[in-house]
Amino acid sequence: MTLVRLALLVVVSSLTHLAIGETLDYEVFKTSVEPIFAKKRAGHARCVACHSAGNNAFRLQPLAEGSAWTEEQSRRNFESVSKLVNRTNPKASLILMHPLAHEAGGDEFHSGGRQFLSKDDPDWKVIAAWIGVTE
Repeated sequence: MTLVRLALLVVVSSLTHLAIGETLDYEVFKTSVEPIFAKKRAGHARCVACHSAGNNAFRLQPLAEGSAWTEEQSRRNFESVSKLVNRTNPKASLILMHPLAHEAGGDEFHSGGRQFLSKDDPDWKVIAAWIGVTE
């Protein structure tokens, strides 16, 4: 009986993961979220400047300044960023917490500085809304 329960748990867990993953809208990502990663923010490099060259969890496709990602590159970016979404606790997602100032509840350290000083930042809110977080 224990083996049956374990198998059922694995199936339910997989289906839940799939269902939550399907809620991430590619078109919203492409039109609203992805442009944030190419945006120049005062006092900071563009996200893509570090996250297209580094070997880290947040990996973006290279982008020349002033150009746009191709459809294929956007799809790859979507896949990469989707992995940073905590599907069981979206508020704890790395894509939200890592670039957020520690004083605002973000991670203690981000080598690229604090892209978002608070959860009131309009770009932080766009990313949060995309993954289903409402503050």
